[in-house]
Amino acid sequence: MNEILRMEHICFSYEKNHPVLNDISLKITEGEKIALLGNNGAGKSTFFLCCNGILKPDSGCIYLKGKKLTQNRKDTFSLHENAGLIFQDSDHQIIGGTVETEISFGPMNLKLPPYEVKERTEKAIAEMHLENFRNRAPQYLSGGEKKRVGIAGILAMKPKLLLLDEPASCLDSANAKLLEENLEKFALLGFPLIISTHDVDFAWKWAKRILIFHQGRLVADDSPEKVFARKSLLHTCGLTQPLLYQTGELLGLNPLPKTIEELSLHISSSPA
Repeated sequence: MNEILRMEHICFSYEKNHPVLNDISLKITEGEKIALLGNNGAGKSTFFLCCNGILKPDSGCIYLKGKKLTQNRKDTFSLHENAGLIFQDSDHQIIGGTVETEISFGPMNLKLPPYEVKERTEKAIAEMHLENFRNRAPQYLSGGEKKRVGIAGILAMKPKLLLLDEPASCLDSANAKLLEENLEKFALLGFPLIISTHDVDFAWKWAKRILIFHQGRLVADDSPEKVFARKSLLHTCGLTQPLLYQTGELLGLNPLPKTIEELSLHISSSPA
C-alpha cells in the first residue's frame, strides 16, 4: 500500500518542559481504518493538529507521500490540503454564510478555476446528502447536519487522509448510523481514516488498526485483537475491553465477534 503520511520522533509542547507529544513515530498508508484511543489529555487532538499542519512540531520529521516536509508556508499548506481534519465541535470549523458557500470555501482557497470549485462543491454536497440544505445558514442546522457540512467541506479539498476528532459526539442514533455508512464509503474509496474516539465498542467493530496514546506517548499500535488483549495496558490507559470482545471470550468464540449479528450467528450455529 502507498504511504500517505509518516511521522518520525515527533515532539510538541505548549509550555517548555511539559511535552504533550513525546517521540511519536508512525506511518499511515492508503485505505487504513485506524481508531485513536486514549483518555483526556493523552495528546490525541494535538497529534491531529500536527498531522494537519495547524501546529508545528518542536522536533522530529513529517513526510507526506514520501516527501520530507519543512516548516515553510508551502509545505504547511500542503499538509492542510492533504490531511483533512474534522473538528469535534463543528462550530469551530464552519464560517460560511450558507452550506454551499461553506463547502466551496476550501476549493476557492486553493485558487482553483471557478468550474472546478463548482464541480467539487456539488460532488461533496451529493456525497454527504446535503442537497436540501445548500442555501441554509449552517448555524441553524442540527449537530449531525453540521458534522456532515464539515466533512463535505473537507472532501471538497480532495485530501489524501481524513482525521476525525470524536465525530460521533453529540450525534443521535440516526446520524451516528449515517456517519458510519459514510466512513465505510470513504474507506472503500481508499481514504485512510483516523478516528479519535472514547468508544471502544465502535473501535472494536470498525477499526483494522488501533493506536493508543497515554501521557503524550504512543503506547500501542496494532490490530484490535492484539491491543484489546492487553488488559494491563488498557487499565493503565483508563480503557476497557469492548463488550463484544468480553462476551466472545466468555463464550470461547473464535474469531471474536465484532457485531451483534456476528455474535448471533455464532450462537445460532453452535451445537445445542
